Amino acid sequence: MPRTLLVATHNAHKTKEIRDILSDLFDEIIDLSRFSDRPAPEETGSNFAENSAIKALDASRHAPDALVLADDSGLEVDALNGDPGVHSARYAGEHASDADNRRKLLMAFGQPEHADSPRTARFWCVITLAKNGKVIARFDGSIEGTIATTETGDGGFGYDSLFIPQGYHQSFGELSAVQKNSMSHRARALEKLSAWLVDGMDELFL
Repeated sequence: MPRTLLVATHNAHKTKEIRDILSDLFDEIIDLSRFSDRPAPEETGSNFAENSAIKALDASRHAPDALVLADDSGLEVDALNGDPGVHSARYAGEHASDADNRRKLLMAFGQPEHADSPRTARFWCVITLAKNGKVIARFDGSIEGTIATTETGDGGFGYDSLFIPQGYHQSFGELSAVQKNSMSHRARALEKLSAWLVDGMDELFL
């Protein structure tokens, strides 16, 4: 039986990052672009773990016997009391673009009450693995950093051009995919998943 992983997303950038990191473990890694008529479930969770599970379980119920991976991730900014958090993808509105979200974040720091606020922040990622409507495992990862005053670099997606990881002077948007995939929040969660899969892979594809 081929080892196929279904990533519960329509985000091609996210699928590529996951494929780059997990390609040695699977024969094929696909995403929901294969099921274009399948509407995304409503993300009603109050945290990344809950939303990750919602997406994984929904996809696994409609793709029987598929091994499904769902990622929910976002940016927490200390000066904004943890926002945008679980609303990171919709920070500037339900149909906001990545550029809209970044613009709103920079505008928030432009307000008088945040003019002298620390710009510390972190990315979080929670990954849920599911099959046949049941959660199999969950893993998380995070990375600390700061929010830049202006966008730099055109790599990555989301808030990458504004996020400077701790210990670096360049944003995720400036770093290469190899550099980012060696330390990002998603990479750290996937590293835990990879270690877990090494011992349990055969049982998942019986």
